[in-house]
Amino acid sequence: MTTIKKVGVVGCGLMGSGIAQVVAAAGYDTIVREVDDTRLAEGVASIDGFLSKGVERGKLSAEKRDQVLARIQPTTRLADLSEVDLVVEAVIEDLDVKKALFVELDGVLPTEAIRCSNTSSLCITEIAAATAQPQRFVGLHFFSPVPLMGVVEIIPTLMTSAESTATVTEFGRSLGKTPILAPDRPGFIVNRLLVPYLLDAIRALEEGVATRDDIDTGMKLGCGHPMGPLELLDFVGLDTTYYIANIMYGEFREKRFAAPPLLRRMVLAGHLGRKSGRGFYDYE
Repeated sequence: MTTIKKVGVVGCGLMGSGIAQVVAAAGYDTIVREVDDTRLAEGVASIDGFLSKGVERGKLSAEKRDQVLARIQPTTRLADLSEVDLVVEAVIEDLDVKKALFVELDGVLPTEAIRCSNTSSLCITEIAAATAQPQRFVGLHFFSPVPLMGVVEIIPTLMTSAESTATVTEFGRSLGKTPILAPDRPGFIVNRLLVPYLLDAIRALEEGVATRDDIDTGMKLGCGHPMGPLELLDFVGLDTTYYIANIMYGEFREKRFAAPPLLRRMVLAGHLGRKSGRGFYDYE
């Protein structure tokens, strides 16, 4: 297996900053790249804020926080990833953007570097096929919030070498995550099961089966879920769920993956959940 010492993370938003944090916390030298200084500063501040809250709660020492931050090298230059052993892409969920990024990375990364995408819904094979090293390309799907969620999906393609899959699986384990092997199909494992559940909750509300509060209370207290489905939709983002549902429906053509009319109308109205201040609940 390839020895991983230095890791690159492309994207320092919600997912990228979380990935960079757990990678650095696991002891890896970490280079995190964002497109401009403003976004980069916001991402690094998010990491600092998360770690500092851990210090305040007594879950992390100030010394450990400082060590993690010291391992993170922020940059706006892709060229600074020229010596990484593995790179994780966590940019916007747009196939063309991701493919173009990895084509550019082909001119920067060492030949033997492992390429990973954190996409939650796009075809790993299609992204890998655009690269010069498809045998070294693996899907590596983390869950939000990355520092707290204990699982990571490993998605090899028909072109991925067994060595690359084994390397990425061991890398995921070294981050304190439990790796699960998923097929390169829309939704992989978790979202393939989760998204129809969330869509059914919207249909139940839309069809008057129960109120918003009763749906969420029923699933929390009846099934032991930490969040009800409508709360979770607000947390994930209704636009994100709508986007994933459309991709899954396009692949499978099954009604359970089709976005309900209410979801589409809420997205059109800009009611996207917590990030917009309003979704199924009001956060303003």
